[in-house]
Amino acid sequence: MSHGARILVIDDEPPIRRLLQENLQGKGYEVMAAESGEEALQAIVHRTPDVVLVDLMMPGMSGLELTRRIREQSAVPIIVLSAIGEERSKVEALELGADDYVTKPCGLDELQARIRAALRRAAGAQGSQPVFTCGELSVDFDRRVVQVAGEPVKLTPTEYDLLKYLVQNAGKILTHRMLLTTVWGPAYRDQVQYLRVFVGQLRKKIERNASNPRFILTDPGIGYRFSLEPASTEERLGPSWSGQRL
Repeated sequence: MSHGARILVIDDEPPIRRLLQENLQGKGYEVMAAESGEEALQAIVHRTPDVVLVDLMMPGMSGLELTRRIREQSAVPIIVLSAIGEERSKVEALELGADDYVTKPCGLDELQARIRAALRRAAGAQGSQPVFTCGELSVDFDRRVVQVAGEPVKLTPTEYDLLKYLVQNAGKILTHRMLLTTVWGPAYRDQVQYLRVFVGQLRKKIERNASNPRFILTDPGIGYRFSLEPASTEERLGPSWSGQRL
């Protein structure tokens, strides 16, 4: 699915643009590049990308404003590139419509995993069928039946709603506020500890090892994602790009 996908890279630093472009092209992607938000919006109008990589820290139009503008006109997956220490900006970007974020410095393997997940989600693979399957886990949306390794798992209505929302947005980071507002309602939007309790309960029921989850991964200070990758986040992080880091 990923090979041949068109990726738009937006970063004001030429060395980073070149590094991303060369490495992603080497993996079979078609890559477009833009150095500003204004240039990126023009590029999207002329040739629609399959995934957009947006640097948050740019002069002129910020990555946050660009994310908002893109989302107003397109459902294209947006992955933001952010430096360590920009936690509030990450949350804001996700709530403006970004699908994921990658923290600099990062390795090519990690970035590719996030791109693959974004492409799968855009293709509707995780929600287009009445039965979702990932590894040993299956969720039958029509019957509201959850199974692990063929064995039924008994979930409370709230646990099921939480799992369903995560699965329907598989590969995408969902902030605490998004999850709480959608599953419990606006009155619970700030009850992060409440969410942690339910995530813990859900992990105990669907994970082989709740302390080292394979499906429901935590993005500290941000929220949770349902992983479509075959291994944990730590196992997915690969070597840097020939010794170079973003």
